[in-house]
Amino acid sequence: MKVKFVHTNIVARDWKSLADFYVKVFGCKPKPPIRNLKGDWLDSATSIKGAAVHGVHLLLPGYGSDGPTLEIFEYERIIGWNAKTINRPGFAHIAFAVNNVARALEKVLSHGGGMAGKVVQTTIEGAGKIEFVYARDPEGNIIELQKWK
Repeated sequence: MKVKFVHTNIVARDWKSLADFYVKVFGCKPKPPIRNLKGDWLDSATSIKGAAVHGVHLLLPGYGSDGPTLEIFEYERIIGWNAKTINRPGFAHIAFAVNNVARALEKVLSHGGGMAGKVVQTTIEGAGKIEFVYARDPEGNIIELQKWK
């Protein structure tokens, strides 16, 4: 069986604003078409009666037009929202390699993001030295900014 990673999805409260954050901060690029999806097929796939989603796929930096994407979707009906924490089971964060952690963090903060931890430097045995920080996008999703030395 051949396998290839294709995308990670974030369910947003405001897909346009969140997509704009990832474009401005990390240089992601929209990959058309804009999605406006609904129908019996989506109800069946999601087990949500009357499901309707709108959103976009963003090409991730460092890859070409066939690279993996960040899929940012907004459902017309969203159920409760819980704050994300780094130790909650399930997907915890996405990570971006950057050449300057402090500068990348400043950019996240200046575009409406927030802090989730402090900048740290450590040595990971067998892997090398790393500087990283956990930050948050404007909707609270956790982002790791990392630089290996």
